[in-house]
Amino acid sequence: MNTIDSPLLGLSQRLPPSNVQAEQALLGALLANNRAYERVSEFLSPEHFADPIHGRIYQAIARRIEAGQLADAVTLKAEFEHSGILEEVGGTAYLAQLLTAMVGIINAGEYGRAIHDAWLRRQLIDIGETVVNNAFGADAELDGARQIESAEHSLFQLATDGAAGGGFIAFDRALTAAIQGAERAFNRTGHVSGLTTGLRDLDAKMGGLHGSDLVVLAGRPGMGKTSLATAIAFGAAKALVAEAQTTDQNATSKRAVGIFSLEMSAEQLATRLLSEEAQVSSDRIRRGDISQRDFDRFVQVSREIASLPIEIDDTPAITLSALRTRARRLKRTKGLALIVIDYLQLMRPAAGTRPESRVLEIGQLTQGLKAIAKELDVPVLALSQLSRAVESREDKRPQLADLRESGTIEQDADVVMFIYRDEYYLEQRMPKLAAFDNEEKFQAAMDEWHRQMERVHNQSDLIIAKQRHGPTGTIQLFFEAEFTRFADLDRVHSAHVEG
Repeated sequence: MNTIDSPLLGLSQRLPPSNVQAEQALLGALLANNRAYERVSEFLSPEHFADPIHGRIYQAIARRIEAGQLADAVTLKAEFEHSGILEEVGGTAYLAQLLTAMVGIINAGEYGRAIHDAWLRRQLIDIGETVVNNAFGADAELDGARQIESAEHSLFQLATDGAAGGGFIAFDRALTAAIQGAERAFNRTGHVSGLTTGLRDLDAKMGGLHGSDLVVLAGRPGMGKTSLATAIAFGAAKALVAEAQTTDQNATSKRAVGIFSLEMSAEQLATRLLSEEAQVSSDRIRRGDISQRDFDRFVQVSREIASLPIEIDDTPAITLSALRTRARRLKRTKGLALIVIDYLQLMRPAAGTRPESRVLEIGQLTQGLKAIAKELDVPVLALSQLSRAVESREDKRPQLADLRESGTIEQDADVVMFIYRDEYYLEQRMPKLAAFDNEEKFQAAMDEWHRQMERVHNQSDLIIAKQRHGPTGTIQLFFEAEFTRFADLDRVHSAHVEG
């Protein structure tokens, strides 16, 4: 028993990492020369100091410097006396002692980073301790899988909040990146700087899908959100294959489209893609109601698209932290060009977090998805439901206010798009004989209804209601319900004419 316990006892007796000498030396440098503060102010905070007294002194120094006042031993002594905490921070003698421990202003940044690094290690120890305690059953609500997600979430938060990196980027570097983006757009077919959606008019409006952007595609049930999202994923995957072929399969072009399908299984999603490409009804495929010719076409198309770089994760109610981990892994192993999430309201926040309301929960999710888009430098296309308020209006075209928990979604998204089909609502308004006095009036209403249906048949409106970096407006698309297929409207019409 003792042989097992002794190593654990040794671990528990170790002191948390700290660097008190670095803390004293930095405080001395700050008191001697306030300009040293510029070298640490960006990343160092009072809570990063292992000694709380040092944290209070640093906070007082920072407050005075940021207020444009002098912070030295004399002014701090007066401030601490006035606050009644001079003795708590060691008195006048300790402030004088700090001055003797000072380092040059040039070394202040290094000492600040040493203090920050020790703080990071202490946070890691706290997270590790929580992981161990939870694994022993301290939190009965968390099973093993959710404990892993909770630990990942804590580590991600520490990596995000505790990062000492970042800072300004020189303007010439930013200009170079902008010119490179313009060059990519100039050289690509269709002049698209981002990842193509496979829909020409949408690419023309947005310039493709851009890294670090959160794109929200919303609509009422039956509008075709999933179909449009899979069409975009399909178009992007095709473009990636073409790009890889033209660049001799170099490493930078090997990327995949990751689809997180929370509503449909991977098999159902694959069936949709096959139905669209083979133009065989997915309903008939499921029922086996297909001819030998249809089946042969089905098999041929499946061979053609099998090599497309599409990865599907159909975990239901996936958490934000699990999605982040899997997206990181996909980028590391196969490369990542686009993330598609179907759909936002089916996701759960990170394990271990309990938002007070659904609005706060959606806020956590959209902020997290935007953070993932920025971290991985890929576009994230998230589908979203619309509120039922649309159905109670005469004009059923969606508006930004119709987004469920619209404040957070609209605020965090770079692009908000709505899919809308007049045909869907017009079908529901088919005249009924019982509503008319005689058959002649009914027939006239039916004729008018048929004319309206013919006018909007297979047409869909994609409304770009918000675009942070470009224009808004409406794009007309072709939608074939039988095959759940979206395409450019004029291209389909011209293809029918040629046929």
